[in-house]
Amino acid sequence: MRITRTGGGHGRRAAALTTTVLTASALLLTGCSSDDSSSDAKDSNGNITLTVADFGQFGYKEAGLFAQYHKLHPNITVKENTTANEADYYPKLLQQLNTTSGLSDVQGIEVGRIKEVVDTQAAKFADLSKTINVSDWVSWKEKQATASDGSVIGAGTDIGPMSLCYRSDLFKAAGLPSDRDSVAKAVAGGWEDYLKLGEKFKAKAPKGTYFMDSASAMYNAVVGSSAEQYYDASGKAIYKNSPAVQQGWNLAAEAASKKLTEGLPQFTDAWTAALRKGTVATVACPAWMAGQISTNAGDAYKGKWDIARAPGTSAANWGGSFLAVPKSGKNVKEATDLVKWLTSPEQQAAVFKAIGVFPSNKGAYDLASVKNATLPYFNNAPIGQIYADEAKAIPEAVLGAKDGTIKDTISTQINNMEQRGTKPAKAWKAATDSIDKVIG
Repeated sequence: MRITRTGGGHGRRAAALTTTVLTASALLLTGCSSDDSSSDAKDSNGNITLTVADFGQFGYKEAGLFAQYHKLHPNITVKENTTANEADYYPKLLQQLNTTSGLSDVQGIEVGRIKEVVDTQAAKFADLSKTINVSDWVSWKEKQATASDGSVIGAGTDIGPMSLCYRSDLFKAAGLPSDRDSVAKAVAGGWEDYLKLGEKFKAKAPKGTYFMDSASAMYNAVVGSSAEQYYDASGKAIYKNSPAVQQGWNLAAEAASKKLTEGLPQFTDAWTAALRKGTVATVACPAWMAGQISTNAGDAYKGKWDIARAPGTSAANWGGSFLAVPKSGKNVKEATDLVKWLTSPEQQAAVFKAIGVFPSNKGAYDLASVKNATLPYFNNAPIGQIYADEAKAIPEAVLGAKDGTIKDTISTQINNMEQRGTKPAKAWKAATDSIDKVIG
């Protein structure tokens, strides 16, 4: 989440968990972007205002964490400056880094951008390994933010273990299995089985409904299950020949040609309207996606949505972000202390309970509020169990400098196959030509 993340863009996110009632109003994206930069040093009374710049929805306000931190540290007030869309946030961050002007005390970084920041901007961020026990996170999360000199420039906030969100009532109406165990069994062979299930759905689907929202979403889920995606370990771009990319592209092309998808780019007005109207039967569902569905579908579909394990046996991750501390800030120590606190098990568990983003801190997985978490909106799906099991098996993905750009460009051409009927070969050439201009 961060619900409009680049690659996943973050997307972000939200959903109230466990035994509490879903509070949709707390889950909506906020676009209250601000140009406030890193705060001044302490005032005459020793008071500090720390600024946190992020995108979409990180969940700290919803979980009451900034207010709680102020109670623990009465001299510190935290101000969050949120940009709704990560695609708008990131170019501004790069500009601020290049000019060393306008940066906040804490900056959010999306996983699709972290490699580029690590490779080109690491010297401008504090080394968090000096003050935070980075081994608390899942191992691959730490490595994503580790520079060549061993410094760790970002503290892991969340990850996006995969599941499948589906409308049990629409499945019943189409004569398909509808309980979560049966649905998981029906797609146990992988995303190929998912498309076969989609053909069965289409044959008897209620009028005006579609099996999936977007083929590009399925594509991202497929690619996210592989260790090698767009780059190899040497840093060479391999997206043209990547087995994961080829599999994801071919499945997306098949879904588009068989019209199993409504062809709606995620997080657009048309996509949110489709959820509200109830025309979508399934969504590839990283942990943060459940909140987007519940927020946009609304009370009318509470209990009609459910969550099953993701297709296949390979765990996948889609999304996740980091908190980083620019060295140029006037309150680097205080900002680092805040980041350490926000990414500790208890605080990550609180965010999970508030908006559904799944912790990257392994210590949170044994907390009752995570381990026993259910989602009332999704027929009390045991997401704590589903996502924890998935998280433990996610492969360590190789990240590249332009992961986000490659992913976004391919997704755009998948949308063209769905919406405009662009032939797969033409769409693939358009995607690769565009990517080659960016990465050289």
